[in-house]
Amino acid sequence: MKLSREVILQHANAACKDNLMETLKIEFVDAGEDFITARMPVTKSVHQPDGVLHGGATAALAETVGSFAAHIFLDTDTYFVRGIDISAQHVKSIKSGFVYAKAICIHSGRTTQVFDIKVTNEENELISLCKLTTITLKK
Repeated sequence: MKLSREVILQHANAACKDNLMETLKIEFVDAGEDFITARMPVTKSVHQPDGVLHGGATAALAETVGSFAAHIFLDTDTYFVRGIDISAQHVKSIKSGFVYAKAICIHSGRTTQVFDIKVTNEENELISLCKLTTITLKK
């Protein structure tokens, strides 16, 4: 049974309470059959000292959206999911507004999954290109 977009977003946003996602003000804004998208405001609280978005905050956003994609698109009643590798290539800086991270599964194996995560600005310009590998292990 497939979950509706609304149910996915409600579940994802509920998981963002009282943790790093709430601290970073990450909000899930879109979902489809093979993707999920979250956004994060770019404010002084996520800047590096010279006033642009910190790469670590970008990586946290990417890992959040990729890990949640794994939870939504895999059987988490039987398995638990953990991120085992993340990489980020930062290609453009941003000082304000929002960044959007869209996770798409590019490999869904029995034990490992790989997600392509593009982080863009409000004009859909690429800010960072990230890749997340997750592992599923029996509970």
